[in-house]
Amino acid sequence: MNPEPVIDIQSARKLIEEKQIQNVKVAVSDCDGVMRGKYIQKKKFDSALENGLGFCDVIFGWDTNDVLYDKDSFTGWNTAFPDAWARIDPASCRMLPTENNQSVLFLADFSGDTAAAVCPRSILKKVLTRLKKIGLSATASAEFEFFLFDETPDSIREKKYKNLKPITPGNFGYSILRNSAHADLYHQILQMAKEMDMPIEGLHTETGPGVIEAALEYSDALKAADNAILFKTFMKVLAQKNNLMATFMAKWSGDYPGQSGHLHISLKNDDGTSAFYDDKKEHNMSDIMRWFIGGQQKLMPEFLAMVASSCNSYTRLIPGFWAPTAASWGLDNRTCAIRAIPGTPKSQRVEYRVAAADINPYLALAAAIGSGLWGIENRIEPNQPIAGNAYAVNYDDALLLPSTLTNAAARLKVSDPARDLFGDQFVNHYAYTREWEDQQQRRAITDWQLNRYFEII
Repeated sequence: MNPEPVIDIQSARKLIEEKQIQNVKVAVSDCDGVMRGKYIQKKKFDSALENGLGFCDVIFGWDTNDVLYDKDSFTGWNTAFPDAWARIDPASCRMLPTENNQSVLFLADFSGDTAAAVCPRSILKKVLTRLKKIGLSATASAEFEFFLFDETPDSIREKKYKNLKPITPGNFGYSILRNSAHADLYHQILQMAKEMDMPIEGLHTETGPGVIEAALEYSDALKAADNAILFKTFMKVLAQKNNLMATFMAKWSGDYPGQSGHLHISLKNDDGTSAFYDDKKEHNMSDIMRWFIGGQQKLMPEFLAMVASSCNSYTRLIPGFWAPTAASWGLDNRTCAIRAIPGTPKSQRVEYRVAAADINPYLALAAAIGSGLWGIENRIEPNQPIAGNAYAVNYDDALLLPSTLTNAAARLKVSDPARDLFGDQFVNHYAYTREWEDQQQRRAITDWQLNRYFEII
């Protein structure tokens, strides 16, 4: 079933009746890009379509392990964790093939509620509304690398995440052998994505044991973010239903390059024409595209915490591992943080390559598009494009990326453009949550520390 006809409350109700759905799944995104939600009965859902529904705002007051933050930021003990009012987006309707299409999922956000100030989906909508005011709209897509393991949630814990067994051994990038031997699984992935209205344009093995890359189809930017968070979540669901485990960590092992979550972005004018394409300009790059890249380049160090949002993200951002360490850009240059891709009016776009598979898609796209929008508004010129190996270039300090999550949070906290684009409350709350996340890491005694210091120091 293709859910595209579901565009409003009436068509949502019609679908529920036609499919005889008794319980509906409603989900929102927390600050870390974890989907939080619940089943609600048909009668309750019918009312919520009109009036919204309450979610305890603790989802913005705890971390990925459901541990409450030490201090009240957006919410906390002092406010007694009240309900925030979520609004269901009827157009986000997806059937759930992982549940034999016996249920349907709708996404919600907190636009119109005070929680909109920190809600990732609402933050992206805020950026897209500002973009629309200057006569532009954004289309986007995400491509994710993820590792699959012949493990279960129980077995990985029993093994303490060591000596895990990938579904296939060895380096088999773009392997016909591997995807043919596991064709049943590949077809399950492709079919699930199709039925959930998040089609995959390309699916192939990457280099490394058990690693796969999925490139999602282009759509408007909000739906692209919806598709991205749904793909990450339901790829894990599908894997576990096959007694496998999928991880979207930025880097799960020091032996292999990190897992990317590259974002492809283009802008359109109100009349539907490309705002990035100008055949009278060098490389067909319009002024808008050039300023967009200029804004992305200038603000990438300030906005990095919204893109590289976990401690693990920074293990990927090191020289020589197909990930950038500075806000570089180039023409069709995969060693840069920003890859300008010249092409036709339809295909000309920017690839935001600093993003990894661990992104919160809403916040990463808000950062990528918001920084480009700021560049357009302020006519920011980028540096000269880098030809050749971007890792071999010496950069000005202003272009170097923060090397830890705490440093990235500190940069975000003092960023005037971030406060202008996303709001003071978001910047203060989100920067604090990233500082908290890094503090949890610094409390841990790692195997590396024990191996290095236990005897010798």
